[in-house]
Amino acid sequence: MALPSRLWRLLPLRRGATQSFRQLARTWGSRGHCGSEVIRNTRPFKRGLLFSALSFLGFETYQVISRAAVVHATAKVEEILEQADYLYESGETEKLYQLLTQYKESEDAELLWRLARASRDIAQLSRTSEEEKKVLVYEALEYAKRALEKNESSFAAHKWYAICISDVGDYEGIKVKIANAYIIKEHFQKAIELNPKDATSIHLMGIWCYTFAEMPWYQRRIAKVLFANPPSSTYEEVV
Repeated sequence: MALPSRLWRLLPLRRGATQSFRQLARTWGSRGHCGSEVIRNTRPFKRGLLFSALSFLGFETYQVISRAAVVHATAKVEEILEQADYLYESGETEKLYQLLTQYKESEDAELLWRLARASRDIAQLSRTSEEEKKVLVYEALEYAKRALEKNESSFAAHKWYAICISDVGDYEGIKVKIANAYIIKEHFQKAIELNPKDATSIHLMGIWCYTFAEMPWYQRRIAKVLFANPPSSTYEEVV
């Protein structure tokens, strides 16, 4: 019995080994306690998983609601456009203007160019005062410009932008009016390119060409003083 005791004492790692055995015994002896610790540690994981699921469901719900809102907004715009076109064809100029001005902050190009046209039509009425006419002409240009910014592929936006620039020239002087002639031609040509069947754009492009083909010699001389290469056209381009 003495020999094993002495051998045990002679072992160099007996203290560490003893501690290891004791630690192992404590670990195995408290196995149930360790299990409860593991279970408790899974609670944050479950909570995070629940929050992730809720976040995903919330995002999906947001997408569904957003799509529904877009569909509803599109349907509303289509309804307004149908109503606007009916009033325009019926010659209800003032009612049309009142309808469309409610949506003057719209981002829809189709609505905005119609508002530009309506503003110009009100300006053309005989009962509209000169002051009101000027305000309406500039408003029309702004609406047409916004329509063009929203959709450069809209032939109507190009057409009404050109028409409204031409109207503004009456208040800007001869130099600005001649300078705008280049822009007017460019947008009429673009409108025809986008919609070759639009009779209004073709007709107005013809008027533009005829105007500069018919320009008297003294006006041409004035234009050359103001511009090195003033706008010009020929009778062939009119046809």
